[in-house]
Order: sequence, then structure tokens, then C-alpha cells
Amino acid sequence: MTNSGYAKLTAGLIAAWFSFSLAASAAGWFRAEPNRPPLPLLLAVVIPITVFAMWYRSVASFREFVLGLSPVTLTQVQAWRIVGFVFLVMYAYRLLPAEFALPAGWGDMLIGATALVAASRLAKPNHRAGFIAWQLLGMTDLVVALGSGAAGQLLSAGKLVGSNAISTAPMTVLPLSLIPTFAVPLLFLLHVICIAQARRWAGHEVGHAGTELHSAAV
Repeated sequence: MTNSGYAKLTAGLIAAWFSFSLAASAAGWFRAEPNRPPLPLLLAVVIPITVFAMWYRSVASFREFVLGLSPVTLTQVQAWRIVGFVFLVMYAYRLLPAEFALPAGWGDMLIGATALVAASRLAKPNHRAGFIAWQLLGMTDLVVALGSGAAGQLLSAGKLVGSNAISTAPMTVLPLSLIPTFAVPLLFLLHVICIAQARRWAGHEVGHAGTELHSAAV
């Protein structure tokens, strides 16, 4: 398959993925009892990443398409994470617990606020180490957010006695459920792709090709 074909296929799969997350959230598939780990949400994160990893490793032409995408553009997408301030607002209004909202909110804001700088200054062979370090920081933020969210779900079990109890339940229903079921795994994969690209840099300039995915989506 050509790069153009992969671009259209990937854009279609992302659209289908978003639609499924939206429909499943509306149907309540991701809700979990307070005293149980949020397995549906965790599966929604793990399955897309696993499918991508298997596809990437087994199909050389897809691997080359992925590695040909622009690391600058993929990094710029992370700027959307500045909206993590919503977690802090919800914490202030006692809608989300501190153990989740604070690390997730501040971490996302840090990555979102520095994404454009990382894209313009670090996405170069001579800044390879810094670029990879920034990508790893972004991945760590996502993992910490997921871990603290799962832990918050379990820790809140013993607190759900009064009507004022706070839990991570809002993250399992629309619109916030789209964050762990769609945004988090997608952004995690963008980090993985950027690191894979940076590992192949060998002193040549980073190209700005690989815009087929965007073209196919519009």
C-alpha cells in the first residue's frame, strides 16, 4: 500500500475509533463500580496501543509510512494538552479528587505549554537527546494520570458514604470519558512514533513531509 493509501486508511481508523469511544461512552460501557478497578477504561487504552504495535512490527510498509510522518507536526498536536487546566478547575469545585486531578492537570499543562517549543527547537538531529527526553516526559505524564485515576477509583470506594464524596466517576462518562478512551492512547502513540523517528536520525535534517494523514482527514 502507498503512503497516500495508508494516510486515508489511518484517518478513517482514527475517525472510527473516536466514533466508537463516543458511542460506547454514551451507552455507559466504561462505567465501573467504585470498589473495582476501571477495567473497561484500561482496556480502551491498552487495546489500540497493542494493535498499533503489532501492525507496526509486522508490516514494513506501514512502519515506513509512520516513520515518514512529520515529528514537528506530531509534537505540535500535544499542545492541546494545555486544556488539562480543566482537571484543576474540577478539583477546585470538588468534582475530581486531588490524587488524580493535580498530577493529571499540572502534567498536561506542562506538556501542552511546551509542545510548540519542543516542536520548533528540539525536533532536530542535533537536539535528539532533548527531543526524546521531552517525549518520555509526555508519556510519563499520561501513565501517571492513568495510574492515579485508577488508584483514585479504588481509594474513593471507602469514601463514598455521603453525598459530598469525590471520585473519578466523571472520567467514565461523557464528555470526559473521551479523554482516557481516545485522547490518551492516541497522544501516547504520537510520543512513541516521535521517539522511533528520533532514534533513526543520523545527522540529516528532519523533513517536514508526512502530511498525508492531515490531507486525508480534511
